[in-house]
Amino acid sequence: MLFCDILLFLQQKTIDIMKELTLKSTIKVCQLEELSKADQELLSVAIDSTTKSYAPYSHFCVGAAVRLANNCILPGCNQENAAFPSGLCAERSAIFAAGAQYPDQAVVALAIAARDTTGQLTEEPISPCGTCRQVIIETETRFKQPVRILLYGQSKVYVLEEGIKALMPLSFTEF
Repeated sequence: MLFCDILLFLQQKTIDIMKELTLKSTIKVCQLEELSKADQELLSVAIDSTTKSYAPYSHFCVGAAVRLANNCILPGCNQENAAFPSGLCAERSAIFAAGAQYPDQAVVALAIAARDTTGQLTEEPISPCGTCRQVIIETETRFKQPVRILLYGQSKVYVLEEGIKALMPLSFTEF
Protein backbone atom coordinates (compact mmCIF):
# COMPACT_ATOMS: atom_id res chain seq x y z
CA MET A 1 0.00 0.00 0.00
CA LEU A 2 1.30 3.40 -0.90
CA PHE A 3 1.50 6.19 1.67
CA CYS A 4 -1.26 8.12 -0.19
CA ASP A 5 -3.54 5.08 -0.05
CA ILE A 6 -2.93 4.70 3.69
CA LEU A 7 -3.65 8.39 4.28
CA LEU A 8 -6.88 8.18 2.28
CA PHE A 9 -7.90 5.06 4.22
CA LEU A 10 -7.28 6.82 7.58
CA GLN A 11 -9.20 9.92 6.49
CA GLN A 12 -12.14 7.74 5.49
CA LYS A 13 -12.10 5.98 8.88
CA THR A 14 -12.09 9.35 10.68
CA ILE A 15 -15.11 10.45 8.67
CA ASP A 16 -16.88 7.18 9.50
CA ILE A 17 -16.57 7.73 13.26
CA MET A 18 -17.60 11.40 13.31
CA LYS A 19 -21.00 12.14 14.77
CA GLU A 20 -23.30 15.03 14.10
CA LEU A 21 -24.94 17.07 16.84
CA THR A 22 -28.10 18.97 16.02
CA LEU A 23 -28.93 21.90 18.28
CA LYS A 24 -32.41 23.32 18.53
CA SER A 25 -33.52 26.65 19.96
CA THR A 26 -37.07 27.78 20.55
CA ILE A 27 -37.74 31.47 20.21
CA LYS A 28 -41.30 32.75 20.32
CA VAL A 29 -42.23 35.55 17.93
CA CYS A 30 -45.08 37.86 18.89
CA GLN A 31 -46.39 41.39 18.77
CA LEU A 32 -45.93 43.77 21.70
CA GLU A 33 -49.64 43.83 22.50
CA GLU A 34 -49.69 40.02 22.78
CA LEU A 35 -47.35 40.15 25.79
CA SER A 36 -48.44 40.37 29.40
CA LYS A 37 -48.66 43.79 31.05
CA ALA A 38 -45.52 42.94 33.05
CA ASP A 39 -43.56 42.17 29.86
CA GLN A 40 -44.89 45.31 28.17
CA GLU A 41 -43.81 47.34 31.18
CA LEU A 42 -40.30 45.84 31.09
CA LEU A 43 -39.99 46.54 27.37
CA SER A 44 -41.26 50.08 27.92
CA VAL A 45 -38.42 50.72 30.38
CA ALA A 46 -35.90 49.27 27.89
CA ILE A 47 -37.30 51.43 25.08
CA ASP A 48 -37.20 54.52 27.30
CA SER A 49 -33.61 53.68 28.24
CA THR A 50 -32.56 53.96 24.58
CA THR A 51 -33.08 57.72 24.91
CA LYS A 52 -30.58 57.84 27.79
CA SER A 53 -27.83 56.07 25.87
CA TYR A 54 -24.47 57.78 25.34
CA ALA A 55 -23.44 56.66 21.85
CA PRO A 56 -21.53 59.51 20.17
CA TYR A 57 -19.43 57.13 18.06
CA SER A 58 -21.78 54.41 16.80
CA HIS A 59 -25.03 56.42 17.12
CA PHE A 60 -26.63 53.05 17.93
CA CYS A 61 -28.56 53.57 21.15
CA VAL A 62 -29.39 50.44 23.12
CA GLY A 63 -31.62 50.24 26.17
CA ALA A 64 -32.18 47.36 28.52
CA ALA A 65 -34.20 46.62 31.62
CA VAL A 66 -34.05 43.78 34.11
CA ARG A 67 -36.82 42.54 36.36
CA LEU A 68 -35.64 41.04 39.61
CA ALA A 69 -37.25 38.32 41.71
CA ASN A 70 -38.57 41.04 44.04
CA ASN A 71 -40.31 42.59 40.98
CA CYS A 72 -38.00 45.62 40.97
CA ILE A 73 -37.14 46.89 37.46
CA LEU A 74 -33.75 48.44 36.77
CA PRO A 75 -32.81 50.16 33.49
CA GLY A 76 -29.55 50.14 31.60
CA CYS A 77 -28.20 51.80 28.47
CA ASN A 78 -25.03 51.63 26.45
CA GLN A 79 -22.22 54.01 27.34
CA GLU A 80 -19.52 54.48 24.71
CA ASN A 81 -16.00 55.75 25.16
CA ALA A 82 -13.38 56.96 22.69
CA ALA A 83 -10.98 54.44 24.24
CA PHE A 84 -12.77 51.37 22.93
CA PRO A 85 -13.61 48.94 24.62
CA SER A 86 -13.92 51.06 27.75
CA GLY A 87 -17.66 51.55 27.21
CA LEU A 88 -20.41 49.28 28.42
CA CYS A 89 -23.39 47.64 26.74
CA ALA A 90 -26.93 48.28 27.95
CA GLU A 91 -27.49 44.69 29.01
CA ARG A 92 -24.42 44.60 31.22
CA SER A 93 -25.10 48.04 32.70
CA ALA A 94 -28.56 46.83 33.81
CA ILE A 95 -27.34 43.46 35.09
CA PHE A 96 -24.39 44.98 36.94
CA ALA A 97 -26.60 47.69 38.48
CA ALA A 98 -28.90 44.92 39.71
CA GLY A 99 -25.96 43.05 41.20
CA ALA A 100 -24.69 46.18 42.93
CA GLN A 101 -28.05 47.26 44.33
CA TYR A 102 -29.77 43.92 44.93
CA PRO A 103 -27.04 41.25 45.11
CA ASP A 104 -29.36 38.59 46.54
CA GLN A 105 -32.19 39.08 44.01
CA ALA A 106 -32.22 36.89 40.92
CA VAL A 107 -32.60 38.51 37.52
CA VAL A 108 -35.74 36.84 36.18
CA ALA A 109 -36.21 38.80 32.94
CA LEU A 110 -34.22 41.03 30.61
CA ALA A 111 -35.64 43.27 27.87
CA ILE A 112 -33.54 44.85 25.11
CA ALA A 113 -34.42 47.55 22.56
CA ALA A 114 -32.39 49.79 20.25
CA ARG A 115 -32.51 52.88 18.09
CA ASP A 116 -30.63 52.90 14.81
CA THR A 117 -28.33 55.64 13.55
CA THR A 118 -31.35 57.69 12.43
CA GLY A 119 -32.79 57.66 15.95
CA GLN A 120 -35.68 55.34 15.08
CA LEU A 121 -36.44 52.20 17.04
CA THR A 122 -35.10 49.22 15.11
CA GLU A 123 -37.57 47.40 12.91
CA GLU A 124 -36.13 44.00 13.80
CA PRO A 125 -35.19 42.78 17.28
CA ILE A 126 -31.52 42.98 18.21
CA SER A 127 -29.71 40.38 20.26
CA PRO A 128 -26.94 40.71 22.85
CA CYS A 129 -23.28 40.72 21.84
CA GLY A 130 -21.06 37.79 22.79
CA THR A 131 -19.73 39.46 25.93
CA CYS A 132 -23.26 40.24 27.14
CA ARG A 133 -24.34 36.69 26.36
CA GLN A 134 -21.54 35.41 28.58
CA VAL A 135 -22.61 37.78 31.40
CA ILE A 136 -26.19 36.53 31.06
CA ILE A 137 -24.90 32.94 31.26
CA GLU A 138 -23.04 33.84 34.45
CA THR A 139 -26.20 35.45 35.87
CA GLU A 140 -28.22 32.33 35.10
CA THR A 141 -25.50 30.16 36.65
CA ARG A 142 -25.27 32.37 39.74
CA PHE A 143 -29.00 32.23 40.47
CA LYS A 144 -29.53 28.70 39.09
CA GLN A 145 -32.38 29.71 36.80
CA PRO A 146 -32.83 30.97 33.24
CA VAL A 147 -33.33 34.65 32.54
CA ARG A 148 -36.40 35.21 30.35
CA ILE A 149 -35.24 37.45 27.48
CA LEU A 150 -37.38 39.86 25.44
CA LEU A 151 -35.83 41.30 22.27
CA TYR A 152 -37.81 44.24 20.91
CA GLY A 153 -38.27 45.28 17.30
CA GLN A 154 -41.07 47.43 15.89
CA SER A 155 -42.17 44.56 13.64
CA LYS A 156 -42.02 41.84 16.30
CA VAL A 157 -40.72 40.78 19.68
CA TYR A 158 -38.62 37.67 20.26
CA VAL A 159 -39.25 35.88 23.55
CA LEU A 160 -36.63 33.45 24.83
CA GLU A 161 -38.37 31.53 27.60
CA GLU A 162 -35.44 29.20 28.20
CA GLY A 163 -32.93 31.99 28.67
CA ILE A 164 -29.67 32.66 26.90
CA LYS A 165 -29.14 29.03 25.90
CA ALA A 166 -31.52 29.68 22.99
CA LEU A 167 -28.83 32.00 21.58
CA MET A 168 -25.80 30.17 22.98
CA PRO A 169 -26.59 26.47 23.34
CA LEU A 170 -22.99 25.36 23.95
CA SER A 171 -22.27 27.86 26.68
CA PHE A 172 -19.19 28.22 28.84
CA THR A 173 -20.33 28.08 32.47
CA GLU A 174 -17.30 27.19 34.60
CA PHE A 175 -13.60 26.46 34.65
